[in-house]
Amino acid sequence: MKKISNNDLLKHYFIKHDIEKILSKDIMNYAKLHFYKKNEFILEAESELEYYFLLVDGKIKISYLFENGKSMLLKFYNDFMSIGDLELLKNKPIRCNVEAIEDSYLIAIPSEILRKKFANNVEFLHYLVNSLSEKLEATINNSSYNYVYPLINRLASYLVEHITDKKYIMINSSFKEIAQFLGTTYRHLGRTLKELELNDIIKCDNKIIYILDEDKLRELSKNMYIRGI
Repeated sequence: MKKISNNDLLKHYFIKHDIEKILSKDIMNYAKLHFYKKNEFILEAESELEYYFLLVDGKIKISYLFENGKSMLLKFYNDFMSIGDLELLKNKPIRCNVEAIEDSYLIAIPSEILRKKFANNVEFLHYLVNSLSEKLEATINNSSYNYVYPLINRLASYLVEHITDKKYIMINSSFKEIAQFLGTTYRHLGRTLKELELNDIIKCDNKIIYILDEDKLRELSKNMYIRGI
């Protein structure tokens, strides 16, 4: 991790993500910009929450750590997102590993400072409630579908959520990441993509997937809503 002493860049991210609507000025005065290289841990399970983070640029993954040492991928984030909501409110050790999978910039605010000040910041409390609600809904939704539906249905839903007006999908994540997100293996994902191709539903061309039969793809998706990565 590297602390970035660049007030202009910090101000740029404040404006880009409209952070003044979330944090009061006295809290923003404590905000610093941190840079994490690809594959570097931002938070590690069982440690204390030193900083509350706002992802402002890059891509991260969240993995839940079980007592036996195994972990389960929960989510990828590449948009503006807060990290440490629950730990901030409950003042408990971190439960998930958070890792940068691209070079990433995060705004860091000391958690102790935030705990002392957020009670008087109505905008931030509203943001916390909305953030926790959205994360809970997305986790329950995606995890449930991963257990109940076959991969072809989950994959179809994932593709439907990414269709553009031009009837193709530009894949920004690696296929390994997509496989993890959908709760399967890289090989199984490849076989399922091939099955969709053989049925003339899609056509894969490296990182571009062309939609040949959107009606069949939507039928396979079972009207599921899997929030993508």
